[in-house]
Amino acid sequence: MKVYLKIHRRNDIDTVACCDEDLLNRVFTEGNLRIEINSNFYGGELLSVEQAMEILKEASYFNIVGKNITNKAIALQLLPKDGVRKINRIPMAMKMMF
Repeated sequence: MKVYLKIHRRNDIDTVACCDEDLLNRVFTEGNLRIEINSNFYGGELLSVEQAMEILKEASYFNIVGKNITNKAIALQLLPKDGVRKINRIPMAMKMMF
């Protein structure tokens, strides 16, 4: 299974954006919630989930979307299961370290 991963650098802070391959350029809504998984933010390199996990393990900030990437992040204890939010059954999570 593959995921798209893109690293955004701003003021010496890296934010990793990662989504399951099949979600890129899709929009999901539920009530007043909306997530747009666009290529500008998420569309970087196409990597295996394992390769992405090596990058996410080191990230202080990340934004991940999709069942594959969130389940793997939970399994590796990068985030708690209750830290995942779903919009129209699509799981998403963020990590911010201060």
